[in-house]
Amino acid sequence: MQPRQQPLSEPGPRGRRPVAPLLALLLLLALQRTGAAPAGPGESEKPGDNQEAYETAYEDYDYGLPSEFELPPWFSNLKTPGGPLLPEGILRQGALAAVHFLNFREGSPSDLQMLSTVYRASVWETAEKEQHVDVAFTTERFKPEGDKEKPLAECAARVIFRKGKPRPAVNIYCEGLAEKNKRQEDYLLYKHLKQLKPLLGVVHIPDRNGYIDPSLRPLWDLAALGSSYVMWDKTTNVLRYSLVQLTSVKQWKTDGEIDFDYTVQLHEFSTQEIIPCRIHLVWYPGKPLKVKYRCQETPGQASEVEEGSGGMVLTELTNN
Repeated sequence: MQPRQQPLSEPGPRGRRPVAPLLALLLLLALQRTGAAPAGPGESEKPGDNQEAYETAYEDYDYGLPSEFELPPWFSNLKTPGGPLLPEGILRQGALAAVHFLNFREGSPSDLQMLSTVYRASVWETAEKEQHVDVAFTTERFKPEGDKEKPLAECAARVIFRKGKPRPAVNIYCEGLAEKNKRQEDYLLYKHLKQLKPLLGVVHIPDRNGYIDPSLRPLWDLAALGSSYVMWDKTTNVLRYSLVQLTSVKQWKTDGEIDFDYTVQLHEFSTQEIIPCRIHLVWYPGKPLKVKYRCQETPGQASEVEEGSGGMVLTELTNN
């Protein structure tokens, strides 16, 4: 019997610390603009160049960096000593949003990532009340059952929360993702999914004991990939989500691209609500992931999220 499945977005216990320096990685990070669209690494500029734009800065959180872990000056010099502290929860919020976005951007159901350990984080607020979070962290694979050792990727990200609004802007760069293996595994997964004939209707993946039948694991991974987009798109500075269960399969087509229409249950942490979301995704290895969805809103969400932001959304993003 397989171990109980962990929620997709919740970090596990702290794993081993990274041994490779992230200096080059972190130097690639910055946002050229503060809109919702993510900036590519080539479009970035050092945030220190625009430091006059930051009205209120907040103190760094340091989680005990390994001696080999180097940070560029701009990463640690953004703070103004003596400023008020924001709740530590915003740091986890930023890291989780970055991982959700990473999974969606990569578009690989065979290489989904989970947050492992946050090593360094800095947060500050602009005059426009945007909260900027810089985080350095490690990830582990979402499905480590068959691995002798959980492979860790090292990531650095900047996440921008606009007060009360969903879909934070994310700029993230990672080292240690197995690109070659991912392409091979995605192709094998695609061939397997082409032969899969899931029953339409109500399902329970995982079951009440957290068990996932091995034959249904590819279906769960694909559902988790589409859910990553939904969780990133709905995240705000106070709302965050994890995937609980795949509850129904509405449509399954395998003529060329995998066309999957399904319903999942998401857990929202601040309200402790379980929220059903219907998701429609189209996936093919190496091509942009297409997702549209509709979730049932709770009263608390309606007051936090701008009108219409969580409705039917069709998004396409190249997974470069």
